[in-house]
Amino acid sequence: QVQLVESGGGLVQAGGSLRLSCAASGSIFSIKAMGWYRQAPGKQREWVAAITSGGNTNYADSVKGRFTISRDNVKNTVYLQMNSLKHEDKAVYYCNVVAVVGTLVDYWGQGTQVTVSS
Repeated sequence: QVQLVESGGGLVQAGGSLRLSCAASGSIFSIKAMGWYRQAPGKQREWVAAITSGGNTNYADSVKGRFTISRDNVKNTVYLQMNSLKHEDKAVYYCNVVAVVGTLVDYWGQGTQVTVSS
């Protein structure tokens, strides 16, 4: 089992920045990748960014160049630095971890709200 605790959401003006954090605990040795998803009101949850255990990163086109995902393997924490925020970035952001527990299993954080004001 992997437990995830998110923090860092809030209200920011358009053009501003926020940093999200997600701390993992439990069977952290089994983690293969960590990432972020988001869900805006009335929309499906969408993938935002991911980082593998080897440090390779990938981003959705909508956030490429503005968001940066990173991880601290000592603290077992993944971060999402969000710059140049736009109104359309407003959503609940969820941390996601893919771990091997016999088979590949997805774990999710509780979600943190990001609101971007005009």
